[in-house]
Amino acid sequence: MLVNEELERIKKLNYVKRLGYDFPNNFKPKDDFLSLLLKYKGCTREELNELNVLVSVAGRILNKRIMGKSSFFVLKDSEGEIQLYVNKSSSFSELYSNDVKKLDLGDILGVEGILFKTRTGELSIHCIKIELLTKALKPLPSKFHGLLDKETRYRKRYLDLISNRKLYSIFRIRSLVFIYIREFMLNKNFLEVETPILQNIPGGASARPFVTHHNSLEMNLYLRISPELYLKRLVIGGFNRIFEISKSFRNEGISTRHNPEFTMMEVYMAYSDHNDMMTFTEELLRMLIKKIIGKYKIKYDCDMINFENKFVRYSLKEAILKYNSNIKLLDLNDKSRVQKIANQLGINADKELSISKLIIEIFNKTVEKKLIQPTFILDYPIEVSPLSRRNDFDKDIADRFELFIAGYEISNGFSELNDSDDQRNRFLMQFCEKNTNNVNNVDNIFYDKDYITALEHGLPPTSGLGIGIDRLIMLLTNQKSIRDVIFFPTLKPSV
Repeated sequence: MLVNEELERIKKLNYVKRLGYDFPNNFKPKDDFLSLLLKYKGCTREELNELNVLVSVAGRILNKRIMGKSSFFVLKDSEGEIQLYVNKSSSFSELYSNDVKKLDLGDILGVEGILFKTRTGELSIHCIKIELLTKALKPLPSKFHGLLDKETRYRKRYLDLISNRKLYSIFRIRSLVFIYIREFMLNKNFLEVETPILQNIPGGASARPFVTHHNSLEMNLYLRISPELYLKRLVIGGFNRIFEISKSFRNEGISTRHNPEFTMMEVYMAYSDHNDMMTFTEELLRMLIKKIIGKYKIKYDCDMINFENKFVRYSLKEAILKYNSNIKLLDLNDKSRVQKIANQLGINADKELSISKLIIEIFNKTVEKKLIQPTFILDYPIEVSPLSRRNDFDKDIADRFELFIAGYEISNGFSELNDSDDQRNRFLMQFCEKNTNNVNNVDNIFYDKDYITALEHGLPPTSGLGIGIDRLIMLLTNQKSIRDVIFFPTLKPSV
């Protein structure tokens, strides 16, 4: 059932339609509010009167004060807000000369008028022409309180954007991040490429994929969980410096850090190793911080994070020892001791879990959240790094790093495994392990035979990097939930 206000708005729409209104599309604004404010805010009332600046703007009504012989409106466009002043002596188009008082919050107007300043110094437009471009049939959220319910904010993002100026700034930063990254990559002689989103075999990460079906081919296809294996095929084909900014999809949990559909950037650089890629990552992030924030220090939650100094580097075991005074290096080399530590921490120390996987669980539980300043963690076990090159001095660890900032994993990188026999054996080991442990859940068990064939043609020594763009934007905008940096996060259907 329509509420009274909506009924009144429908009546107003019907009224103007009878006069010939039909959602016109012929008004072309020549000015935007932010540019006007920046250009003329320093002018005095007298200077503006002398300049007699004629402007043409368009926007949505956010506020109105209807009085006897004059009225004030606040109009909003994509970059700012400005006040309109209307009085009875103004000259309007014949269609709307008597209808100013029928305008509602949310209506979209085209306006021409003269710039002036009120007695209080507020830059305003004295209207000489007003045209109703779109009649809003539903009311806006409160200007002062906006949408208070988080669920409604995510479901009706358009309303949240109208009423929440801060939110607009967040998504503007998101857009700038893509622009600056692309500029940086192109300046470093990288080529941007595209790889399939629909894949025969999802690979490049261990995650559960979304499954769809192609009717003509009569086969299942999968939304990619990572573009990695296709990108490395391109390196094999001769593209030595490439990157892709793309959507990936993982049919797993939803949290403040995870959305099933997310944006990542992957980078591949031939004739480099993981040390080169760590240096590259530092340079990229420093550039972004400087461009977005204007300095190398940013505040996130209660912490001040410094990007100016060289990022700290710890091995996985060093980090565990640093943040757990009760754990000794000997403990981490003994499975029974590691199981005991895991049990004490409330980690399920299943006997089937290897010592490497238990150490990762201990790290996740006790260290990750404490890594506030930019910190590279290195020397991951080869067992949990199936696509990484083995270290030259210790074959049980990988030439791999993860970057943590503000307690978040921001990126993952490594020297790429280009030994096709080793890669085949690791794929087969993964396949057998998953087939044993997931008897009733085989939809994430894949063996990419074609990728092994590609490797047999020779992948040059290469390093790779993956960056979670959404988490990076959370950091840059001081947001605690990934939903607040994605326009339309994944939600359950509303009842």
